[in-house]
Amino acid sequence: MAPGFDSADLFRMIGSFALVLAIMAGLLWTLRKLQSRLNSQNAGKRMQVLETLSVGPRQKFALLKVGDNEVLVGITPTQMTSLGQWPASVAVPSEALIHATPSNNGAPHVA
Repeated sequence: MAPGFDSADLFRMIGSFALVLAIMAGLLWTLRKLQSRLNSQNAGKRMQVLETLSVGPRQKFALLKVGDNEVLVGITPTQMTSLGQWPASVAVPSEALIHATPSNNGAPHVA
């Protein structure tokens, strides 16, 4: 038997690859359906995580909806700190949340 691939081996490999891709696509579709079902079940809960933002390897901000309020929480490995809260029905302009002021050298920093 000569080394190398004949056409039957090539078709078998391509077919196997296509089968693996089809299985992965099916699993992705199933996981998305399950995720949407879980999110719809959480609609009646009093607390929801609206967004998270990672600001370091082990630090992040989380925006939570608790009842009729939104709460911004800072999370580290050892603690959680409430950074602010406001009614969920009120749209808070971004200028009210973060005020950038120039420092002595002219570079803006968050105050």
